[in-house]
Amino acid sequence: MARGDPEAPVNPWEGWRSLLFGWGYEDPDVEVRAFPRGRVLAIAAAGETVSALARAGFEVTGVDINPVQLAYCRARLAGAPAAAGSAERLLAAGRAVLRGLDPRWRRIEPVIRHGDPAELLASRRLRGLLAAGLAPLGLLLPGFRHAIPPRLDRVLLTRLRRGLGRHAPADNPWAWRLLAGRDELAGDLRAPATLVHADVADHLEQVPRGWYGGISLSNILDGPDPRYASRLEKAVRHALRPGGVVVSRSFRQPRPGEDPGPADRSMLWGVIEARRPV
Repeated sequence: MARGDPEAPVNPWEGWRSLLFGWGYEDPDVEVRAFPRGRVLAIAAAGETVSALARAGFEVTGVDINPVQLAYCRARLAGAPAAAGSAERLLAAGRAVLRGLDPRWRRIEPVIRHGDPAELLASRRLRGLLAAGLAPLGLLLPGFRHAIPPRLDRVLLTRLRRGLGRHAPADNPWAWRLLAGRDELAGDLRAPATLVHADVADHLEQVPRGWYGGISLSNILDGPDPRYASRLEKAVRHALRPGGVVVSRSFRQPRPGEDPGPADRSMLWGVIEARRPV
């Protein structure tokens, strides 16, 4: 379908031209464990999933529709340090407000190292800050509205408590990032990978049938209209070899009886799906 066609399916990430994510918010161990050996694809983003897969021995292609994000991924894979994107600046502003409202959050680092940060999640000021800060999210990101749970503030606190209970905070990079804004455990991301500036559906449609053994889509299916989601699903089925695995994440809550997927360390996702399309 031609570009500019008002009836064309729309990738909700199309049009972004800034650094959105300086850190990754997906635990790449999910992909490393789920993917069969060989050639795989991941959304480039901050480069962390691409790097982890390459270092685990996969032949990785990173794809991103945002040229600034792709350039950042390229720099990180060449050894550049992390930089703050829009997500990190927003989180930093929230933590600064919280430290002003509740002095206990000024001493969060020793609590992550030696204590139980889950106790601080009961802070009335934190609950109020999250409720006020997240309430307009559906209006600010209308394309993602259907995937944002009602009362996301309460949902996120539940996910954080559960994640902190499952994974020791001192050893969890996402506990440091989300609660303290520090990258205590991040290392050098240098790794070999092929990087492609493209809409991921375009790319998957153009590669030979069965090209990839694993495809990681992050939460790209949280935003698009049904036409883009259908097109992407067809492209995945074309590009994925028999027995291949596709991993996707969503902010939505699991449906009744639905398996929410692996208990990853990032603590943010409602559903992580690793499936073999039939």
